[in-house]
Amino acid sequence: MKLSQVAIQLYTLRDFIRTPDDIATTLKRVRAIGYEAVQVSGMGAIDEAELNRILDGEGLVCCATHEPATRILEEPEAIVERLQKLNCKFTAYPHPAGLDLSKKADVDRLIPALDHSGGVLAAAGLTLTYHNHGIEFFKIDGVTALDRIYAETRPEALKGELDTYWVHFGGGDVVAWCGKLSGRLPLLHLKDYRMTAESTPTFCEIGNGTLDFPRIISAAEASGCEWFIVEQDTCPGDPFDSIQQSFEYISAQLIA
Repeated sequence: MKLSQVAIQLYTLRDFIRTPDDIATTLKRVRAIGYEAVQVSGMGAIDEAELNRILDGEGLVCCATHEPATRILEEPEAIVERLQKLNCKFTAYPHPAGLDLSKKADVDRLIPALDHSGGVLAAAGLTLTYHNHGIEFFKIDGVTALDRIYAETRPEALKGELDTYWVHFGGGDVVAWCGKLSGRLPLLHLKDYRMTAESTPTFCEIGNGTLDFPRIISAAEASGCEWFIVEQDTCPGDPFDSIQQSFEYISAQLIA
């Protein structure tokens, strides 16, 4: 993994990117920390051309986006148009909105819809990925929804954006899942996991938790991962402090 492949998921900074002025200020701070790429998500309204100007001015790349789940499934052509405006190849289906993946019928509905939308993006030279949470590890007839999602979609239509925290939370093995998605894992969400004193799982800065990131990074690289995206859903204090801690750990411990 190279430092130029490390991005920050802007959802982590969602409270600081509500207006174009907020976005400009935040992206300047992100670049000052050392990040060279961002994943666009959780952002207030801004014209793509204006966002591009801000990114270019700071020397940042939009490596991927998250788009509304319903829009991905119902309006994939609009997603193609947005990604093209942002000069961005990757997006992710962020969450199964309106679906209950503990129900077979809902999983049955989701899979062909993902395959169709992913095919539309692939035809335009773009890539749809799937961002997992913990619910995808619920088993129906002994098989997890996440296994079904990848087994029953075309590899060219749907690829993976594994989330390390949520794989572990769901009872999966992150390293094993990186291997399962060999050739199909362009994006990886780096998110650490630890237990509180009250035995409650929580998010934390990379290196402050229990996940074995050297092994995870190695497995992801072997599977062809292109972008390693730092995300922290909640932070104990200032999110900018948290993303800086994560960046410093990655720079010191994980960069080849």
